[in-house]
Amino acid sequence: VEHRLLRRFYADRPNERWVADITFIPTAQGWLYLSVIMDLYSRLIVGWAMDKKPSQELATLALEMSLGRRAKPVGLLLHTDQGVQYRTARYQALLAQNDIQPSMSRKGNCHDNAAMESFFHTLKTEHVRHQKYRTFDEARQSLFDYIEVFYNRQRRHSYLAYMTPFEYERLHAVS
Repeated sequence: VEHRLLRRFYADRPNERWVADITFIPTAQGWLYLSVIMDLYSRLIVGWAMDKKPSQELATLALEMSLGRRAKPVGLLLHTDQGVQYRTARYQALLAQNDIQPSMSRKGNCHDNAAMESFFHTLKTEHVRHQKYRTFDEARQSLFDYIEVFYNRQRRHSYLAYMTPFEYERLHAVS
């Protein structure tokens, strides 16, 4: 899969460019893995999933959530790193079935997915580092609240003229 995003971390319309990645969150029960997909148009987190393993199923669930929440994308590019989760036949078939053009970072180059890395930095700096999760369920609820309540609907972005991702999309009548 080619590196098609070419560090163009912007989009002129919704569902033009999405970025995805997986990170891990510490809990007393072990690592909880979080897969996230962001629309570069508004920085809205359009899909996410959590599990105890960084599996192909985790990445697929986040993609399925994204596709279920958005109008059928036309000409969408989805950029990921070269993680095994994104290279599986099932994941690539789901992209093909939805006419999504895959793009992958160059090997070992986190800067090729800087927008997603920036989101994870923000999540961990603003939220996770202040928590001590005892259980997976506690972490799941906390991360849900951060993404769906705070990040998408309350957190303002200088990139979006100090609007939230949700406000930016509503203002521009996005489906």
